[in-house]
Amino acid sequence: MKSTCHCSCGHTVFEVNGSPKLRIICHCTICQKYNAASHADVVVYKSSQVSQPPVNVVDFETYKRPPNVQRGQCSKCQQAVIEVFSFPLMPKLTMVPADMFVDDASLPKPCAHMFYERRVSDVEDELPKHNGFMSSQLAFFKRLWF
Repeated sequence: MKSTCHCSCGHTVFEVNGSPKLRIICHCTICQKYNAASHADVVVYKSSQVSQPPVNVVDFETYKRPPNVQRGQCSKCQQAVIEVFSFPLMPKLTMVPADMFVDDASLPKPCAHMFYERRVSDVEDELPKHNGFMSSQLAFFKRLWF
């Protein structure tokens, strides 16, 4: 499955090819700041499935050391557009905000909430809600591999 992604101003455009590994909702304070929202709704792919936008189109920033996740925003509209996860001995992953997809009807439903204890408001749904770093990270990687 090939999908086109773009920011609200249209400056950042790229494609993803293939099925995503998972879709999650993250309530951590970094995601809140990066997305300028109460949470992040991201679709996770193997990095090889994502055609990275040109370097001059996206401004990358590290929000926390070590720099395992590089978060990129459109250089024009500053919308969150792409996150690249790189950690030794782990597969390289790319996370794309769900609202970047032209056709979001084909996306999988979110499978869980992470860092739910940092939520801005309660969410009434049937998804598992994970609190704390270890629980959230374990849930993420468990869903990634199984």
